[in-house]
Amino acid sequence: MSIVVVATLHPKPEHRAAVITALETAIAAVHDEPGVEVYALHEGEDRLVMIEQYASHDLMAQHGRGKNLANLRAALDGKLTAPLDVQVLTPRPAGKPELGTLR
Repeated sequence: MSIVVVATLHPKPEHRAAVITALETAIAAVHDEPGVEVYALHEGEDRLVMIEQYASHDLMAQHGRGKNLANLRAALDGKLTAPLDVQVLTPRPAGKPELGTLR
């Protein structure tokens, strides 16, 4: 079963554009990593949210140890109002199969 990660970032207002640019750069690279099923940026008024989905825990861990995430963390240094809030979730399908999970 896939693993879902929701990472919430709160950029400092003066760094919002730079944070978005850093995320967009990372997204392009991460899309080529093995086991990445979804790696997508979403915007809220005061936050940015990454919705991520991996084929397995091992492939998610590989992403966590990889250079793309290291580069992103370096690019975000000093630009957030709080540490990243990262939640690792296991899907709990319900209802129609095609609507009850991300994929």
